[in-house]
Amino acid sequence: MRPSVVAHRGASHENAEHTLGAYVAALDDGADGVECDVRLTADGHLVCVHDRDLRRTAGSPGVVSTMELAELDELDFASWKNPWADLDDDAPERDERLDRVLTLRTLLETVADYDRRVEVAVETKHPTRYGGLVERRLVDLLRQFGWDRPGSPARVMSFSWTALQRVERLAPDVQLVQLVEKAHHWPMLRQVIGPDWLVGPGIGELTDHRKLGRRIRRSGHDMHVWTVNTPAQLDLCLELGVQAVITDRPAYLLDLLDQRGL
Repeated sequence: MRPSVVAHRGASHENAEHTLGAYVAALDDGADGVECDVRLTADGHLVCVHDRDLRRTAGSPGVVSTMELAELDELDFASWKNPWADLDDDAPERDERLDRVLTLRTLLETVADYDRRVEVAVETKHPTRYGGLVERRLVDLLRQFGWDRPGSPARVMSFSWTALQRVERLAPDVQLVQLVEKAHHWPMLRQVIGPDWLVGPGIGELTDHRKLGRRIRRSGHDMHVWTVNTPAQLDLCLELGVQAVITDRPAYLLDLLDQRGL
């Protein structure tokens, strides 16, 4: 079975994560889906940012939840990935919109405009000062796109079982993915997650704890595995029959799958 290839924060191996440029690159490379993390700004916008603060990706000490969207929009979210780009006289002029803060609405609009089905995996980050408001705003946005119904290309992921329960109550038809950070968490999670939920173990845990993948399979849950970037990691996922691989290198994994005749 050929798993779907989902771009982790976009094509983030070559591009600055969570920028529109990273997602456009992934989609143009043929990725089956995209993955993003979302946080809520002080004025209520969902933005695609992984870290609580902006030191790593925008060179700012600011905290996402205390800043308004307009403030975030003044920051450069791409230079950290290639700090010497300005010295390359031969580089084409870049559209600054590709490097600014990306709202989830803009990402969903971009995906919806493609002439093929593109999956969207949205991870809500916790803990957060806004608690369950993040999930409520996310479901409201999915509903505006009509993506809260059966057959939706969108799914919601979280390490927080409580957060996923919120989504299930608000939008019972949205597919859910329980992320698994540590192998020893699985016996407890297996007892409480819904029968139709997907399971998202990390590739490191699957590699270090070889029984974990087989146990998840025996439980009847499909797996979406993060973050799969090497041939050996892909081969383990193929061996386990995972449904989706989440990767920083979508073009590379698509090529590997083609080489394997899948």
